[in-house]
Amino acid sequence: MTINFRVYFRFIVLSVFYFASIFLYADNVENGEKIYKQNCTACHLMTKARLVGPGLEGVTEKYEKEWLIKWIRNSQALIASGDERAIAIFEEYDKSVMTSFDFSDEEFSDLLAYLANPPVEEVVVSSGVQTVENQGMSNSTILMIIALVLVTVVFLLVSVKNSLKTALGKETETVSQTLINKYKLFVSNNINVLFISAVGLIVGLKFVYDLLMGVGVTTNYQPAQPIAFSHEIHAGINGVDCNYCHTSARHSKHSGIPSANVCMNCHTYISEGSKYGTKEIAKIYEAVGFDPDSRQYIEGYEQKPIEWVRIHNLPDHAYFNHSQHVVAGGLECQECHGPVEEMEVLYQYSELTMGWCIECHRETEVKMEGNNYYTHLHDQLKEKYKGKPITVDMIGGIECGKCHY
Repeated sequence: MTINFRVYFRFIVLSVFYFASIFLYADNVENGEKIYKQNCTACHLMTKARLVGPGLEGVTEKYEKEWLIKWIRNSQALIASGDERAIAIFEEYDKSVMTSFDFSDEEFSDLLAYLANPPVEEVVVSSGVQTVENQGMSNSTILMIIALVLVTVVFLLVSVKNSLKTALGKETETVSQTLINKYKLFVSNNINVLFISAVGLIVGLKFVYDLLMGVGVTTNYQPAQPIAFSHEIHAGINGVDCNYCHTSARHSKHSGIPSANVCMNCHTYISEGSKYGTKEIAKIYEAVGFDPDSRQYIEGYEQKPIEWVRIHNLPDHAYFNHSQHVVAGGLECQECHGPVEEMEVLYQYSELTMGWCIECHRETEVKMEGNNYYTHLHDQLKEKYKGKPITVDMIGGIECGKCHY
């Protein structure tokens, strides 16, 4: 049998091009997830549950790809064309107008590929206090193993010692006798006693020093809150600006705790969350007297304050002004409060001690250019320090009266 090498070669080339095209033009699910999180999470969940809009689970099976693209690209145009399914959705969701998205064909394919096969995420519901999962052996287990190894080594050494004594015709000792004799020999030496006493004194003083230095330092303080509010979901995934909820941070000494009315700006329509369902949002409704079914406030309802637990708390004799740091200093919230957008349960990230503040003032350069608060000082300071970085301590940032008066 003869082989037609031309046909065989053509088959190989076509196969290479076919698989290359699959690889190059395959839907990018990761990019689809990115598009979904950036554009869709404010109104849709990846379940069948309703948020502002319908849940997206199974949406690619219910509707054709071409129809979904038309709906996402311009839902109002599809409704105006008389499409029955588009009109039905519009009526069902109280005629809420969906935002139009002018994605490219590739982006539409990636998004729909992600909606068809979203990754399965393991959801861990927190009780309000952040917990650390056990990854490997606990410290007590490790210490127990070390103790067992040491005991085993002692028994082996005593056994070897007794074997040598037996070979030399001397009297053997038990493990307890050996330990007692060694202890007596050690204590009888005055140098050893002085050494142990000195070590004990140093360890004791270090313990007392750490205890005193830790007074008032509440780093990692993480109390349980009355509502399991997730900063990771709000500030991280949904990208809500910190100043939207903590509005007074720009104008006041305190950043302020947002009122329930601020929460209701969004949760009038969002009655179910992606992590806790309806349980936690229902607590907001109970506080303000809101009926999620009718979407109306209950007349004559006596509102109940949400008793949030304060986390960041400076001593009364220390003065700190949020607006001075946020507006005049131009600081981002994360510089003091840490990566809040990654915190499922909020905790105190920084020490907030006097030493920590002073160190920050010595290292942080004052933003002079375009800052109306320092315009009158800019030329004077530039002349005084002649090109050197001007840090906060150079404009009085470590004077006692700035924080204690």
